[in-house]
This record gives sequence, C-alpha cells and structure tokens, in this order.
Amino acid sequence: MTREEHEALEAKLKSIVSRLPECPGSYQYYDEEGTIIYVGKAKRLKSRVSSYFVKTQQSAKTQVLVSKIRDITYTVVKTEEDALLLENQLIKKYKPRYNVLLKDDKTYPSIVITKEYLPRIFSLRNRNLRGATYYGPYSHVPTMYALLDVCRSIYHPRPCMTAMTEEGVRQGKYDVCLNYHIHKCEAPCCGRQSREDYLANIEACREILKGNTRHVAIRLRERMMQLAEEMRFEEAEGIRKKMEIIENFADRSEVVSNINYDIDVFNIESDEKVAYINFLHVVNGAITQSFTFEFKKRLDETDSELLALGIVEMRDRFRSTSKEIILPFNVDLPEGYALQTVPQMGGKKTLLELSKLNVKQHRIDRLNQAEKLNPEQRQTRLMKEIQQQLGLPALPLRIELFDNSNIQGEDAVAGCVVFDRLKPNKKEYRTYNIKSVEGPDDYASMREVVERRYKRLKEENGTLPSLIIADGGIGQMSAIREIVVDRLGLDIPIAGLAKDGRHRTREMLFGDPPVSVTVKPDSQLFHLLTQMQDEVHRFAITFHRNKRSKRQRTSELDSIQGLGEKTKAVLLKTFGSVKRVKEAPLDALQQAIGKVRGRSIYQQLHAADTISET
Repeated sequence: MTREEHEALEAKLKSIVSRLPECPGSYQYYDEEGTIIYVGKAKRLKSRVSSYFVKTQQSAKTQVLVSKIRDITYTVVKTEEDALLLENQLIKKYKPRYNVLLKDDKTYPSIVITKEYLPRIFSLRNRNLRGATYYGPYSHVPTMYALLDVCRSIYHPRPCMTAMTEEGVRQGKYDVCLNYHIHKCEAPCCGRQSREDYLANIEACREILKGNTRHVAIRLRERMMQLAEEMRFEEAEGIRKKMEIIENFADRSEVVSNINYDIDVFNIESDEKVAYINFLHVVNGAITQSFTFEFKKRLDETDSELLALGIVEMRDRFRSTSKEIILPFNVDLPEGYALQTVPQMGGKKTLLELSKLNVKQHRIDRLNQAEKLNPEQRQTRLMKEIQQQLGLPALPLRIELFDNSNIQGEDAVAGCVVFDRLKPNKKEYRTYNIKSVEGPDDYASMREVVERRYKRLKEENGTLPSLIIADGGIGQMSAIREIVVDRLGLDIPIAGLAKDGRHRTREMLFGDPPVSVTVKPDSQLFHLLTQMQDEVHRFAITFHRNKRSKRQRTSELDSIQGLGEKTKAVLLKTFGSVKRVKEAPLDALQQAIGKVRGRSIYQQLHAADTISET
C-alpha cells in the first residue's frame, strides 16, 4: 500500500468512526476482500470503536487486527443485552478470524424432540432437524442415556422412526407393532392412546430434560392420590411405579443443598491460546447439567471478556432463564441480565468450587490428550514452565546436570548428563576422574570438573547449555558460579536441586543469592526435575562403583611382574576373581597361561606364604 492509499484509508475509517452513534450495538470489521474479520459489541459504539485506533493503547495483536481493517459496519440495538446476543450470533455465524473461536461440539450428542404430529425423542449428534428442540449437548454420555431411559420408562414416547402424519393416523394407515405388545409404546398411531394424552407425556419429558424432575414427581403424586380416591387402584399403582423411577433418578443427581437453588454456575481456566469454561445448571438444588467448553483465543482477550461470552453462549444454548449466576468474579454483563454473585462461603461457594474442579480436570484431560498425540508438545510446555519459573531469557533447550561421587575422598569422580529438549542425550554424557583434589571436598571437585568442561567448550566453540543444574544446594551452585560466571565469563543460568534428610528432592533453588522456587510436589515439572536429578546421580555413582570395583579387582594382580593386561584378562575370565586366582593350584594356572608363566605367577602370589613358612 502506497503512502497516498494509506492516508486515504485512514481518512475513510476516521470518517466512519466519527459518524458512529453513542448507543448500544454491534460492530463488524472487514478486510480488503470484504470478509468479516472481527465482531464486537459495545454500550456506546463510538467510544468503543475509537479505542481501537489509539496507538498508545494497542497491544501487538490489536495492531495486527487494525492493520487489516478496510471497512466498518455496525448494527444499533435497543439494549446492551441485545448487543451481547447479537455479537454472539454473528461470531457463531461468520467465525471471524480475530474473534475467539468456540470449538465445535459435534462430538457430543444431544437429545432431540422432533416437531411432528406425534413427536419422537432420541439422541443425535448433528443438529440438522428443522424445527426440532434440542437438549444438551451432553459431555457425559451416560447421563444422557439415563435421561432417555427415564422418559421412555415413564411416558413411552414412540421408539419407531416412521414419519407419521395426522391424515395417516385418521385413515388408519398404521398397524400396531411389537413395541405396543412389549409395553414400550401405547400406540397413538392407531388411536389406542389419544394424541392429547401423548402430547402431555411429551411435555412431561421436556420438563425432565430441563431438570424439573421434582415438579414432575409432584404432579405424578397428585395424580396417584386422585386415582386412589376414585378407587382406581391399578392405575394408581402404575403411577406409583413411574413416580419411583423419577425419584430414583433425582436421587442420583448431585444434591448440593437443601435450599432449592435455581441458578447457573460458571468458572474459567485459561492459558495463552485457549480458555476453558465450565457451566453447571442447578435446578431445585440439584445439578442437572454440567458442560465444559473451549474458546480458542485470537487477540488479548481477558478472562472477564471470555467468561461474559461463555455465559451468553451457554445460557442461550441450554435455554436457561435462571435469574442468578454464580461466578469467580464479576463480569461486564447488561444491567438486568442476571444477578451476579461471587460467593465467599456456603452452598453457593461449594458449587463454585465444584465448577472449578470440573474446568481444571477438563483442561488437564485436554493437555494429556494433546500430548499423547504430540509428545513434543509436553516437552515444550514443561520448558516454558521452567522458563517462567526461573525467569530465563529463552527456553532451556539444553540442560546439563552435575554430580560428584566418592567414599571418603577415594575414587573421586563426577558425572555430567545432558538433556536436549528435556530428553536425555546419552551420547553427550561425560565422566570425570577428579585429579587436583585430595580428600572428600565436593565443592573443590565441582569447581575442577566444571572448569575442565566449560573451558574446553569455550575454546572449541562447542554447544553451551541454556541452564546448568547442580545436584545440591547453595554450596554447589556457588562453586559452579565461581567458575562459569566469575572465571570463564559465561552467561549461563545456574540452578540447584536441594534434597531432604531422606535424600529426596525437596526444592529448586535459583538466583544470586539463591532462593527457593515454588514447584508443586505433585506437578509434572517436579516429577521431571526429580527424574533428571535421579539420572545424574545414577550416572555418577555407577561410574564411581565401576572404578572402585576395577581397582579392588585388579590391585593385587597389578603388582605381579611380567603380567600384562591380556594375561590378566585371561586369568579373571578363567577363574572369575582375584581371590580364586590366588587359590588356584599350580597346574591350573599353568594350564590357563602356560607352564613358565604359570609357575612365575604362582610363586609371586604365594611368596608371602613361603616367607612365613621359613
């Protein structure tokens, strides 16, 4: 775009904004192809749209959106509530590129009541029946089938899929089928049940699907008592059985309070890209619907903005008219839309916590599902978590850990393990024999090993780590920092993993001076750090044990003159240990390595015995 074109566009947009009214409405932004790229709502259209073009208030994502705008249209409505509903409808219709995207819920089934002369009730995943009424979707499918079973057990809506017309019923085109004989249908198609009675049953099913099971049970009880007074005991018994079915179902619902709440409960969890919102519908104090859905973020939407959108979407979808909504914080909703309550204690607080539990679990399930399909996603998430926890300038793509191992200073060694993208890179593992330290001095040993490693990497322009982790606390970190930062002048972040008295990972340390970094013991990050610490400890101690074992195994044979490495290997392979070599008779040694060499070794091994005998 040339400068002249840009100036013309700015003038056009400013002219549109200047003419906007200060009243409720919805606004739409278009790109150069005439496609709607963003839909918003406002109490005052002019003030809201003008704010997008104030550069000092623009975030990076908003700047991108504004740079794509080529035209603006708007729709004026009477109330702020109407603006909210219109925005929701337009977003669902056009799915604009820069609006949050409600993820498709077609994987979840709904219950449908058809619009027919004799309506049917069944489950369906695609909402494509014209004029039908839908209930759901149900994220917990067993709940949906339980509701269907209650409706079918009590009211017997016709289970057949035949399209029945009023004319066909009057002309007697339909025959009684097996469903009538096995008491699954009362044959309204053949006149054995009146249409008025059948439609009354369908209305009762609607009440059950809305969650009004107690109201239905009350009406059934009233009907049962009336039949009993009229001495119609068999019919009263049939009503009693129906009442028991619906009361048993109501008892399985999670009753949260003796108070008959009729409320909606919402809670939210979000990250950089997705927001998860849980909706609980409570009728007469019992949870009748629980659903968690997702919004994919496109701009810098706040939790408050997303929750407001979610409230409108879910209440519209589930046809909720509850006058009160329970929230973790107040959101910007039209005046009179519903009473907002942020509870601090009591039954409503319990409901809010239950909603929080549901939304957190849904988020964890989604993450686990995504990470199973793409394991690298988990590594990236954990690296971002380490970066955020420690305030690192970049992702810790390469992490190196050190550990020392010795017994009273003997056979002192150290190990270095390398993790690339949080996966062990065993080709890069290194072991070190401590050369310049006498006695059990872990800090001096750490300084020696670290200097040898990073001095060489620096000289050879090798790959330096994004993070160094010491298998220890403040002392080990200080020893590493003294070499890496002070002596070699390398800018590498240094952390430490401190252990408790039982040698279990207790906390992560970072900074100068080091401070404890909060990592929850039950988190994936804590388990990962523990595994990394266990790996470096295993690697170092295995090298130490091998060195000590080799020294103990070969020390006495090393003192024998004329015994080379090959002969030593033959003896150990033949007899299994130094002790058995010493205990072997002369002929066995001569058979293994020859007469002359065998006699010489035998004499040297038993020289002390010969001297003691004389």
